[in-house]
Amino acid sequence: MRVERDSMGEVQVPDDAYYGASTQRAVDNFPIKVDRFGRRFVWALGLIKSEAAKVNKDLGVVDAEKADAIVAAADEVIAGSLDEQFVVGGGGFVTEVFQSGSGTSMNMNANEVIANRATEILGGERGSKLVHPNDHVNAGQSSNDVIPTAIHVAAVAALRQDLLPALGRLAEALEEKAAEFDPVVKSGRTHLMDATPVRLGQEFGGYAAQVRKAIERVENVVPELEELALGGTAVGTGINAPPGFAAATIAGMAKRTGYGFREAANHFEAQAAQDAAVSASGALKTVAASLFKIANDVRWLSSGPMTAIGEVKLPALQPGSSIMPGKVNPVIPEGVMQAAAQVIGNDAAVTWGGANGNLELNVMLPLMTRNLLESIGLLAISAEIFRENCVEGMEADAARAADLVGRNVIIVTALAPKIGYDKAAEVAKKAFAEGRSVREVALEMEVLPEDELDAALDLYPMTEGGVAG
Repeated sequence: MRVERDSMGEVQVPDDAYYGASTQRAVDNFPIKVDRFGRRFVWALGLIKSEAAKVNKDLGVVDAEKADAIVAAADEVIAGSLDEQFVVGGGGFVTEVFQSGSGTSMNMNANEVIANRATEILGGERGSKLVHPNDHVNAGQSSNDVIPTAIHVAAVAALRQDLLPALGRLAEALEEKAAEFDPVVKSGRTHLMDATPVRLGQEFGGYAAQVRKAIERVENVVPELEELALGGTAVGTGINAPPGFAAATIAGMAKRTGYGFREAANHFEAQAAQDAAVSASGALKTVAASLFKIANDVRWLSSGPMTAIGEVKLPALQPGSSIMPGKVNPVIPEGVMQAAAQVIGNDAAVTWGGANGNLELNVMLPLMTRNLLESIGLLAISAEIFRENCVEGMEADAARAADLVGRNVIIVTALAPKIGYDKAAEVAKKAFAEGRSVREVALEMEVLPEDELDAALDLYPMTEGGVAG
């Protein structure tokens, strides 16, 4: 151990740690260990610190040698080589997510790691503060604008690089299945009860459209997240930030990433509220609801397979029972459904976190960070796994679909425009009670001439709309 000092006094810090006193205090004070925030958030912090150091060098706020060392150290953070040093909710092995509501501990973790690594680059000793975490690495910044900025930056990167591409690939796979399954006519079902025929391809076309709309919803929230709080410092006034610092730093971040980052139009809104994060989480909740519905439908369609619907066949991935030999379960859809449920729960916490913007600062930032980024990650991996391990290998059981739709008395609906609702209901009830086909009963009851009856009961045209025959 070594002794580090901050404004509160001395603290024992592990000798091999780049972080310092403030970070160690957070580790000691917040022993609630949950899931870590992950690589995206640490990357975002590194990006902010690197670009800020370049601007501070240009403005003469930090001397060139120290600024260059900060950039070099921050770029190591960006690359991930210092992840194990981010012990407060970052990419390391210990995670104290629930901490100071402003995320000050996370910001100081980054400042201290970068300061000590920059000091080392300059030939100094860790803990000597040759490069100071507050005076140099955090120059022109406050935790109160850095952490909201990092949340947005990390979320934008995760949405653009992970979730949107995964949803796009899933939509394409569903569209391919829609085309492949289009000739298969099957029973429609409403209220889980038999309804008029549809084509299996039409069902899957609906799923593909859901995912396409999910992509649109996610794309619509990205511009909100690209507006950054950096420049407001402590309360939104920008105290201690040199003129032009935030705009130049954000411009550097935008150029480096290719994303449309821009300075917040109103810094008081950007720090006191987290409405953009709440909005993004709401869009993710809707995506989760869509994926849940699609995965659950696939479970129903594959159910049985001998004694239930069984109109589609899923890839067999693992034994489904420790006692029933030969049983195979829809494990991928079930996993997707559980991930979707978690995202919906995360959204409730993000929403409540957003409501706690007290006066000039939201104090639920670590919670919102964790939940928002976890939701993006869960949806991205769920979409990929669902596509790779379920949708792409799915097959239609055309014979099973034909058998079930052939026994569906609700096809009598096509006769109603010609013989009336009451007479059609009479045919349906008789066919159901006697276990006979609608055609057989309708022919016996002489409701229509045989050729007209056959035209009206042709199943494929029933899936095209209009009046049959």
